[in-house]
Amino acid sequence: MSTEHPEDEIEVRDAVSAPDAEGIPRRVTRRFPLFTRDTARPEGGGRAASGAAPAPARQWPVLLVLALVGLGLLLTALDAFRIGTLLVGVALLGGAVLRWMLPDVGMLAVRSRFTDILTYGVLGSAIVMLAMMVQPDPWLEIPFLKDTLHFTVSS
Repeated sequence: MSTEHPEDEIEVRDAVSAPDAEGIPRRVTRRFPLFTRDTARPEGGGRAASGAAPAPARQWPVLLVLALVGLGLLLTALDAFRIGTLLVGVALLGGAVLRWMLPDVGMLAVRSRFTDILTYGVLGSAIVMLAMMVQPDPWLEIPFLKDTLHFTVSS
C-alpha cells in the first residue's frame, strides 16, 4: 500500500468485495437484506404492449380477466348462478394460463410467476368445482363429501 495517497487505494476485504459507485469496497452477497428498502416489480410485470399503445391496450391481460369475472358476476345476479360462477372460475384459470404463457402480463403479475399461477389456478379450480357441485341437480357429485357433510351435521 502506498502511504502517500491512502484514499486512492482500495482495500479488498475478501474475494466477494467490490467497489461501489464512489469506489468504496462493499460486500456483495446473495443473502437477503435484513431490512427491505424498496420493492421490485414482479417478473413479467412489464407492459403487455408497447409504451406507445394506449393504457387499456398495455393492460389487456388483466382487463380480459376482469371483464370475464364481471360478466360472470352479472350472470350470477341475473339468476344464472351456475353459469356465472363457472365463468368466474374459468376467468381465474385463464389468468393462470396467461401468466404462464406470456412473458409480460402487466398488472396481472402480482407476485412471482409461480405464486401467481398457483394462486389463480387453485382459486379458479375451487370455484369451478363448487359451481359444478351446487344444488339442485349438481353436475358433479363427490360421494365422500356428501358423507362428510352428513356426519358433521348429524353430530
